[in-house]
Amino acid sequence: MSSYGSYGRPPNSSQHRPITVSRLAPSNTTNTTMSGLFGSAATAASSATSTQGELSKDVQVANGPDDSISNLAFSPASDHLAVSSWDNKVRIYSIDQNGQSSPAAMLEHQGPALDSCWSKDGTKIFSVGADKAGRMLDLAAGHTDPSKAQQVAVHDQPIRSCAMATVGGSPVLVTGGWDKMIKYWDLRSDKPIGMLECKDRVYTMDVKDNMLVVGTAERWIHVVNLVNPGASYKTIQSPLKWQTRVCTIFSPDANGYAVGSIEGRCAIQYVEEKDQSNNFSFKCHRQQSPTDRNMSNVYAVNAISFHPVHGTFSTSGADGTFHFWDKDAKHRLKGYPEVGGTIAATDFDRTGNIFAYAVSYDWSKGYQHNTAQYPNKIMLHPVIGDECKPRPKTTKR
Repeated sequence: MSSYGSYGRPPNSSQHRPITVSRLAPSNTTNTTMSGLFGSAATAASSATSTQGELSKDVQVANGPDDSISNLAFSPASDHLAVSSWDNKVRIYSIDQNGQSSPAAMLEHQGPALDSCWSKDGTKIFSVGADKAGRMLDLAAGHTDPSKAQQVAVHDQPIRSCAMATVGGSPVLVTGGWDKMIKYWDLRSDKPIGMLECKDRVYTMDVKDNMLVVGTAERWIHVVNLVNPGASYKTIQSPLKWQTRVCTIFSPDANGYAVGSIEGRCAIQYVEEKDQSNNFSFKCHRQQSPTDRNMSNVYAVNAISFHPVHGTFSTSGADGTFHFWDKDAKHRLKGYPEVGGTIAATDFDRTGNIFAYAVSYDWSKGYQHNTAQYPNKIMLHPVIGDECKPRPKTTKR
């Protein structure tokens, strides 16, 4: 087999703006002037001079969900953000480069919506949930209302994760559930075109190029080469000692993945044996106890997102902070103050100019702590200056 390194409660529906094909077409401009990115260039640049970042220019998305947020997913082809929530809904927002947002469309499940993803051309949105169903809304056809959604996948247990992939040259929806199954769906059929049984319940999943990585209960990680989607290319237990929360494939080079766990650690893992010496893990999202200097409070790493251009990445956690990192330099680029609640989900937009994060209860302390006063919002952070740029490489003499 070839190396992976070569592979390439909501606004009413009447409030939704119709989405046309032209609005979903990719923009010809991928770089945005700083004056249009949530503020002036001079003011923004001054805040990007140290390892401590600031949140003063972050903008809240209007008309957010009514319950905890499970996932954020920017369109790969247009300025739209999908937000999955425990209130059973997936809301799609139009986002402009000034951080202004407006409702554009909605999907609805019969239980908590747990994940969402886009078709590669941005014309379709897919979602999965605790109702054991996968659904699709065809935005290019002008469908913005939940009643227009089609069921396109089903599992025997809640579906935790979904992603779009190319298998055999065709677009395929990949779903992973608590029934321990990965299923592949050709949207022209109501039956899966393939399946893969995992070691345990699927908790997290990501796809890039020909790689699928799946994190399950009991710390198992499956790496699948989508040239042969019915078998695991490699199955290991996580190098981290506690429950896996998230697995995310490197970008833009899909030759490995990052793992985050409930123990306040992140691991960088390469797939091929020749790269194993580059594997490492590090502590993050930990705070020194205010009462005992010899103890630390440890928080779950809930989300990891890779910058689509620079290959750097973010970690976000139950401590209510996010950080930007350079994995190659093993260096933290920026750390940000607490945002007032746990961060449950994150994503970069397709240009890497906007970083979205969800301040929302992550259920890490049980239902007793999910009070009506707990914040529940989506924030947009403008990525300015060197915030996400990797450190300059130095040549050893």
